[in-house]
Amino acid sequence: MGVVWDSLAILELLAERHPECALWPHDSEARVVARSIAAEMHSGFVTLRDEMSMDLLARLPSPPIEGMLETDIRRIVAIWKDTRARFGAGRPFLFGAFSNADAMYAPVATRFRTYGVDLARYGDDGTAAAYAETLLALPAMAEWTKGAVAETSS
Repeated sequence: MGVVWDSLAILELLAERHPECALWPHDSEARVVARSIAAEMHSGFVTLRDEMSMDLLARLPSPPIEGMLETDIRRIVAIWKDTRARFGAGRPFLFGAFSNADAMYAPVATRFRTYGVDLARYGDDGTAAAYAETLLALPAMAEWTKGAVAETSS
């Protein structure tokens, strides 16, 4: 096999090679939703990506949040709230256990932290903010951050 560079293809490959990890939900409805929101993250939210670039270590002033940027943030908050209510209620991740969908939204949580986005201003009742904090507290995120620190200090 050659190099796999696309994030969704990488996630599918991991799910195929490690079925014991249940990287997509077992329930068919949940799995369809998980793949849909992962694909939406993969191909959408262009304004968020353009106006709130990824900088894991920085804390930057927020750009004006209006127009399409506000629409992107409201949509992400809605996805997180709806998915947690339908499939992850009482558990920490979008579909209860960590899944590929959570992996796709981890960089968004870092963007919200970097730019100090108050999700309550965009329709959050605390559900989306708690989910973002859950992602940011993952050991894998600490490892990613440690790697970023090492990269910037070399």
